[in-house]
Amino acid sequence: MMSIGMRKCQVFAALAAVVLGLGLATDVAAQGQLTPVISVNDRVVTQYELTQRARLLEVFRTPGDLNETARKALIEDRLKQQEMARFGISVSEPVLEQALEDFAERANLTLPQFTQVLSQNGVDIETLRDFVEVGILWRDFVRSRFNRQVNITDADIERAIAQQGNTVSQLEVLLNEIIIAAPPERAAAASSAADQIARMRSFAEFEAAARQVSALPSRENGGRLDWLPIDNYPPQLRGVILDLEPSEVTEPIEIPNGIALFQMRGKREAVQPAQAPLSIEYAAYYIPGGKTEAGLRQAAEVRDQVDTCDDLYGVARNQPAEMLDRLTQSPSEISNEIALELARLDPGEVSYNLTRNNGETLVFLMLCGRNNAGAGTVDRDVISNQIRSQRLAALADALLEDLRASAVIRP
Repeated sequence: MMSIGMRKCQVFAALAAVVLGLGLATDVAAQGQLTPVISVNDRVVTQYELTQRARLLEVFRTPGDLNETARKALIEDRLKQQEMARFGISVSEPVLEQALEDFAERANLTLPQFTQVLSQNGVDIETLRDFVEVGILWRDFVRSRFNRQVNITDADIERAIAQQGNTVSQLEVLLNEIIIAAPPERAAAASSAADQIARMRSFAEFEAAARQVSALPSRENGGRLDWLPIDNYPPQLRGVILDLEPSEVTEPIEIPNGIALFQMRGKREAVQPAQAPLSIEYAAYYIPGGKTEAGLRQAAEVRDQVDTCDDLYGVARNQPAEMLDRLTQSPSEISNEIALELARLDPGEVSYNLTRNNGETLVFLMLCGRNNAGAGTVDRDVISNQIRSQRLAALADALLEDLRASAVIRP
């Protein structure tokens, strides 16, 4: 018969085995959390960091695959940290604490309250500290490194103001369009076709006619245009267009070597620049050959070379001055055929639907900008700071791409 002492020894041994087993299990779990899952050059990201960042993103209600987003963000953090380490960049504790408090305040919470929310969602405060620290260090690093490279000119500010405008409700129209080519030898036939189209009241009929007779690229989709502000159209046409009821067509509108017709599809109020533009800046580059295969091919090549009107000066370099016009005119000064082309364009966009010299010259038309009334009341310093921030962000993104391209990242 086993003695009480022997039974006690066995019990203690069993308890010791259980405790030891639990300890080993805890150690194994801890070791699993510390397992490196990503290597960025000579620095690792652990499973714990990856799990914590995903939980933090969940608290932030970040959409998408949180694990993949966390992985990408942590790789970028390592790249940023390594680059900043080269320059000895660091942040003081008081500055970091203030940044944490500001971060919590954006959620209308104190830092202790925000910390409690994180804890309830399984996020350690150190995870937030790491997240915020990299963010403020990188922001300051980018400013100090690239600020001198960013020069904001008055032209940059004017362009931004022209594109931004002030926003109020304004009328937009949804139209179908047809422009019939009408050189002198075909003027009578074009006029007869235009008279027939003007009597149409069916969308299907008008769109079929557009596919048959329109000289514009929009013929491919039946002449359908997107919603456009009525102020984009020439002042002399706005009343004519606005008087149309749905499906009604304008009377034929004569333009040089052509006839234009518009069919009303809809009207709506929308947020657009507050007032009609005081002036419109545009450029016209003239290409010999008209709408021949060679002329259209050259126009396509120029389109691929330019992003702004300034780029056209390089295209026209060493050519006669009359090959390029750059004009700033009030809407009422712009001829109908050019105004109708510009109405469809945003700044930087082009068209080459027009010709001059009896079709011998192709007009490569580019919208530089619309100068809106009231732009003088805009805070130019605010606009300048916005442009600077955008350009710094672009430089930072480019630097990060370079760092990623030269890094050794596993897996």
